[in-house]
Amino acid sequence: MPEYQHHWKDGTPIHFPLGKIVCVGRNYAAHAEELNNPIPETPLLFIKPASSAMYITRPLAPPRDQGAVHFETELAVLIGQPLSAATETQARDAILGYGLALDLTLRDVQSELKTKGHPWERAKAFDGACPLSPFISAQGLSSETLHFTLDINGERRQTGDTGDMLNPVVPLIQHISQIFSLQPGDVILTGTPAGVGALESGHTLSLSLLPDPERDPALFVETTVV
Repeated sequence: MPEYQHHWKDGTPIHFPLGKIVCVGRNYAAHAEELNNPIPETPLLFIKPASSAMYITRPLAPPRDQGAVHFETELAVLIGQPLSAATETQARDAILGYGLALDLTLRDVQSELKTKGHPWERAKAFDGACPLSPFISAQGLSSETLHFTLDINGERRQTGDTGDMLNPVVPLIQHISQIFSLQPGDVILTGTPAGVGALESGHTLSLSLLPDPERDPALFVETTVV
């Protein structure tokens, strides 16, 4: 698998190494409900390693010998400044860019791990488990009004809006920074809306990021499942 490097929409490299990918579980109430999960009182955090990242435009070849592999479409936030115990203003200023990601999940494996009270890494951190899009600059965009969609073979499967997040983007980054430091190049996956499901060979996934649902996408990417 080619080594991943952040880049902008026009292909220009972003010269920050990918450190860690901080993921937020159950940040949309409807998604928690569809999996019969309780809504957490504080943000539910876990980490994917840098080795799980891949370019989203490359064909997806998820593991086929460990049960169902589910797609979870998420808004990705690229951190551009060091953060530790940040204020809300510092957290907002540290957002360098926005992109899209798939939090690929071995759902059967995760369900078994949850039943046993074990960590989720076996289901969430495998190689290729985090396809990432290019990023667009955060300048001129508001984290409170971002909208994203996933279509599979032309059918709308997921629709997300930052206004529906249980933990909005900036307070979420601030909260994470109280627990562990964030570094330039780190990525935060902000949770998936309802509509997750299994990936199948032959699927074409089309992902859009829109500042406004009535406008053309600021970012559009496609990938296929082999």
